[in-house]
Amino acid sequence: MLDRLQQAQRRQRRFVSDASHELRSPIATLRQHAEVASEHPRRIPGDALAQTVRTEALRLQRLVDDLLVLARADEHTVASRRRPVDLDDIVLDEVRHRQATTEVEIDATGVSAGAVDGDPDALGRVVRNLFDNAIRHAARRMTVSLAERSGTVHLVVEDDGPGVPPEDRHRVFERFVRLDDARGRDHGGSGLGLAIVAELVTAHDGAVTIGDATLGGARVEVTLPART
Repeated sequence: MLDRLQQAQRRQRRFVSDASHELRSPIATLRQHAEVASEHPRRIPGDALAQTVRTEALRLQRLVDDLLVLARADEHTVASRRRPVDLDDIVLDEVRHRQATTEVEIDATGVSAGAVDGDPDALGRVVRNLFDNAIRHAARRMTVSLAERSGTVHLVVEDDGPGVPPEDRHRVFERFVRLDDARGRDHGGSGLGLAIVAELVTAHDGAVTIGDATLGGARVEVTLPART
């Protein structure tokens, strides 16, 4: 028990340290631009300052939202509001939204019915994060499929990006982990997207794995118990 408590304390300290580091960057950017605009008003046009503030504020908002989700996961309250959910409706809604807002080609022909019991908001977050991850790293294409078989629902999202090396596949589900090259901060990732997926899926008694996609990139599969 003492070992478990010590490990929990170490994880908590690391989480606070990582979160502080992530929050420091957008705050520093906002402060720097505000100081320059105050001392040298002509150096930063108003529209450029407004765009910077908006971008960094959105970044802060996303990060805070992610941290709140993880805090709920640590308190085991993520999936407390369970009800029947048609996961295919959530997936297809997200497909329609992304097709209107991204240039990445999305193939959703493999989506069929899939019913689960769960928290619709949490499951929606799982789907959004999987799409975010695939679109961020895709070169041109991604596919999404959903099927129910043998008492389980399988959601698979694939992209044609750089993929994830086998030795790193367990790490991408850890908090604040970014891999080198395209999967870094400059591409908009906080290192929490797949960690949140793993937490929410686990809270729904499911599992998530990552492997090689038929498109050549990453293949993320979420397995959940089908509605009973």
